[in-house]
Amino acid sequence: MPNLSKLVNKHTISLATSAAMPVIGMLVLSLMAHNLSAPEFGNYIFLLVTILLADTFRNGFVQTPLIKFYAGTGFKTSAEVAGSAWHVGLMQTFVFVGIDAIVYFAYPSKSPDIETTIQWFGIIYLTTLPGAIASYILQAEEKFGRMLLLQVINQGLFFLFILALILLHKISFQTAVYAYFASSAVTSLFTIVVGWAKVKSMRFRSKEMGSKLAHFGKFSVGTSISSYLLRSSDTFIIKLMFNPALLAVYYIPQRLMEIFEIPMRAGVAVALPELSAAVHKGDERDVARIMKRYAGMLTVMLIPIAIVAFLLAKIVIDILFGKQYHESEAVNIFRLFMCYVMLMPIDRFFGITLDIINKPQLNMLKVIIMLVVNVAGDFIGIWLFHSLYAVAIASLFTFFAGAIFGYWALKQYLKFTIRDIFTLGFQEIKSVIRHLLEKSKPEHKEA
Repeated sequence: MPNLSKLVNKHTISLATSAAMPVIGMLVLSLMAHNLSAPEFGNYIFLLVTILLADTFRNGFVQTPLIKFYAGTGFKTSAEVAGSAWHVGLMQTFVFVGIDAIVYFAYPSKSPDIETTIQWFGIIYLTTLPGAIASYILQAEEKFGRMLLLQVINQGLFFLFILALILLHKISFQTAVYAYFASSAVTSLFTIVVGWAKVKSMRFRSKEMGSKLAHFGKFSVGTSISSYLLRSSDTFIIKLMFNPALLAVYYIPQRLMEIFEIPMRAGVAVALPELSAAVHKGDERDVARIMKRYAGMLTVMLIPIAIVAFLLAKIVIDILFGKQYHESEAVNIFRLFMCYVMLMPIDRFFGITLDIINKPQLNMLKVIIMLVVNVAGDFIGIWLFHSLYAVAIASLFTFFAGAIFGYWALKQYLKFTIRDIFTLGFQEIKSVIRHLLEKSKPEHKEA
C-alpha cells in the first residue's frame, strides 16, 4: 500500500476529530443535566435539536458539494468553488435567519424561554457559518490536524464557559445560550483571522459554479433530511405505538450504536477528498479502489468488535445504564443491531460514492427507499408481533435494502464485486497491522 504511514496518520487524526465532538458534547450535556432544572434543560435540548436540524440543511447544501468540486483541483478552481460555496451558504443562511425573524415578530410567545430560543437561533446560525465552511474546506484539503484543533477550540471553549457558569452559580438556560453563541463566535472569528475560512475567495465566485453547487446540493439536502428522518422514525413510531417508558429501553442500544459511528465518520472524512480527487482525474478504477478499500477496512475492523459487543451486551448495558435495563429488551435489541453492523460501512460508502460520481439523486433515492422500508417494517412488525423486537428487526431489512440498491446503482458506473470489498479490506487491515508492528519495534544500532 503506497504512503501507508500517511494513511495511518490521516486515519488517526480523523478518528480523534470524529470522537472529540461527541465525547466533549456528552460531557457538557452531563454537566448541564445536573445543574439545570428539567424545564431549562429541555429548552436547551430543543434549541440544540433545532440548530442541528438546520445544520443538516447546511451540510447537505454546502458541505458535500464543496468537497466534491474542491478536492483535487488547482488554485483557480478551488478558489472559485470556495467563493461560490460562501455565496450559496450565505443565501441559505439568510433564508433561515429571515424565517426566524418572521417567527420572532409574528409569534406572540408568552414564554421567555421560547422567546429566547427564537431570538437566538438566527443569530447563532449566522455566527456558525464561517466555522462550518472552514471545516468543510479543511476536510477537502485533507488537513485533519487543523480540523481537530477547530473542534477542540469550539467544544473546549463551550465546556469552559459552562463550567465557569456552574462554578459562579450563574448557570441557566439563557446563560447557556450566551455561552453557545460566544464559543461559536470565537471559533468563527479564529477561522477568519487565520485564513482557514477563505473569506477572500468570495471575489472568485461565479454564477456557473454557484448553480452547480446548488443543483448538486438540492439532492444532497434531500439525502440529509431523509437520513435524519430515518434515524428518528423508530423513536416517533415507538412513542406512538408503545408505552413512553419503552422509548428509553430502545434509546439505550440506539445510543450505543454511536460508538460504531465514530470510526465510520472518520473513514468518510478521509475518503471523501480522495474519491473527489480520483473523479476529477477521470480515473474510474481508482474511484472503485478507494471505495472498496475504505468500505472493506471498516467492515473487517467492525466485525470482531460487533462480535465482542454481542457477547458482552448485558455487562456493557449494566455498567453504563444500570441493572434496571440489563434484564430488559435493551440487551437483545442491541444484539440484533450487531447483526447488521457489517452492512453499515458498505451502505455508507455506496452512498457517498454515488454522490462523488455526480449521481446524488440515486443516493437520495437509496435513503428514501430505506426510510420507506423502515417505516413499513416497523408498523407491519408491531402489528404482527406487538414487540419492540419487531422495530429492531425492521432495521435489518432497512440496511439490506440500502446495500442492495446501492450495489445495483454503483454497478452501472463502476466495476467491482462485494467479494472485492472484503478481500481488499482484509489485505489493507493486514498491511496496516504489519506497518504498526514494524514501527513499534526498537531500532538496533550497530556498535
